[in-house]
Amino acid sequence: MKLPQTVTIVEVGARDGLQNEEPVSTNTKIRLINLLSDTGLTHIEAGSFVSPKWVPQMADSLEVMNAMTRRSNVIYSALTPNLQGLEQALKAGANQVAIFTSCSEGFCQHNINCSIAESLQRFEPIMEVAAKHNIPVRGYLSCVVDCPYDGPTHPTQVAKVAKSLIDLGCYQVSLGDTIGSGTPTRIARMLEAVQAAIPTHQLAVHFHDTWGQALANIYQALTMGIDTIDSSVAGLGGCPYAHGASGNVATEDVLYLCQGLGIETGVDLELLTKAGWMISDELNRQPTSKVSQALRHRTDPYTS
Repeated sequence: MKLPQTVTIVEVGARDGLQNEEPVSTNTKIRLINLLSDTGLTHIEAGSFVSPKWVPQMADSLEVMNAMTRRSNVIYSALTPNLQGLEQALKAGANQVAIFTSCSEGFCQHNINCSIAESLQRFEPIMEVAAKHNIPVRGYLSCVVDCPYDGPTHPTQVAKVAKSLIDLGCYQVSLGDTIGSGTPTRIARMLEAVQAAIPTHQLAVHFHDTWGQALANIYQALTMGIDTIDSSVAGLGGCPYAHGASGNVATEDVLYLCQGLGIETGVDLELLTKAGWMISDELNRQPTSKVSQALRHRTDPYTS
């Protein structure tokens, strides 16, 4: 077993996290992104240009991205489901954009009101315009283990749709365990199928911790050469279209795992933890990160 020497963390808390929490002010979002930018992270999802009718928490993404303090070594990306969203992302100065589909028909219909094939067709004009502007496009793929509507997802289906996203022009596909029901053996089977179709360096994992398996699943992915991990500061967010699927894996916990394995991330754990507590305090909630809580307990005299 050979683990990667370095891992890239894609921080999704300011988008995927906050869009599934109670609304916070524009200034709070800007403050969070600025704090995250100072931690050593190199990829931060900063906004989403979807209809504010469906995701009101992201209605101010243009304002946020225009006002945040940018770091030259950080990629600031945005979710863009259509051409209108891409145009907004370009106005916001996004370095990168992301599109999203599912490998289950039921989830695709419930999430974006179309079939998988139709979703891929919709992305073609986005890919063309992004290419003209030299904007890399990342693909998100939901329900790579189970679907809340269709049940288990076959690994060959995951590989097929992931390959379609790569063929469309995505530089990377993020494999999402949307309802967090995956276990290491099932993750291994899924990854084996996908890796047979796509080079490993073009794959990332995006695991939810609903069933408490995210870190175990990430470790499994690391042993199979995956070196890009999506995670959310303080464990913010989940998925509004998958009942009970609360909780992205916390970035703090992923960093601690990587540190323990001798894997470099370039991210300062304590600075990231402070960003997590800031946004958690604003939301009047506790971080779901065990590492974050342990660090605060160790450093805060009022908790001992």
